Amino acid sequence: MAPPPLIMAPPPQIVLITGLSGAGKLSILRALEDLGFETVDNPPLSGLLDLAAKADKNLAIGVDARSRGFSADSVLGMMAQLRQDEKSSPTLVFATASDEVLLRRYSETRRRHPLAQAGAIVAGIAMERELTAPLARAADWLVDTSALPVPKLRQLIEQHFGAHTPGMVLNLVSFAYPAGVPREADLVFDARFLKNPHYEPHLRHLSGLDTEVASFIEQDPDFATYFSKLLNLLEFLLPRFVQEGKKYATICVGCTGGQHRSVYMVEKLSSHLAKTGWRIGVTHRESSKFSARPTAAPTAATYEKE
Repeated sequence: MAPPPLIMAPPPQIVLITGLSGAGKLSILRALEDLGFETVDNPPLSGLLDLAAKADKNLAIGVDARSRGFSADSVLGMMAQLRQDEKSSPTLVFATASDEVLLRRYSETRRRHPLAQAGAIVAGIAMERELTAPLARAADWLVDTSALPVPKLRQLIEQHFGAHTPGMVLNLVSFAYPAGVPREADLVFDARFLKNPHYEPHLRHLSGLDTEVASFIEQDPDFATYFSKLLNLLEFLLPRFVQEGKKYATICVGCTGGQHRSVYMVEKLSSHLAKTGWRIGVTHRESSKFSARPTAAPTAATYEKE
């Protein structure tokens, strides 16, 4: 009787986390550690390749402006070397946040910015943003924690790295245009032309998660056509993103208040895309405006300062 065939274990995941100080790099590392990753924070860059080569389990490495020998070019060069190994599929994660949020987090904890030991924090933030800009542009996943509480951040990490499952992960985000388009957006769709439930008194306090709002939006004569065309576009684009090696895509839908139309569009997109096999994460950025139990904005107490 022939022995059963050997089942080859998948190669370890190598995740490199970088970004702006105070944007949540340590929180991402800790979430990965809870998922069973071996984590190393702030090693000398000269030893990064050796760490990855010796990894016998999933490995997460944090690097930033404090790391010895740090430069964006050095990090990108090492990522390129890691990607030359056919068995390796390293991921570059970049944590960012708005200047206002970073300044508030530092002010609340009264800690110094690593690049502004003797100067103003705002100057250190600007210097670090310029220093790391090439990494933000090259990141496989750009995570903006400006309005992202730590529990939600951990949930996103679990969705992305909780299982060694091939395929691209989709993050669907609803938002309000007056608050700005999400920085991490790959695709942005506008729902402001649809009839606005805000002007219906019995719907104003509800959200796109409620059936009454869903019914109102679907009655708009333009909704069915728009949604169908949007799905057709995504069915065309997403497989091509995968062909290009993209691991994550953030699809954003915006409306005026981020409460009704964009929320319902994201929920409906999530349902349709999940049925076709995509791995989905959903974020309603303005949820604190309509949630029964509002999500508190992240503060310095929730994000460790890197």
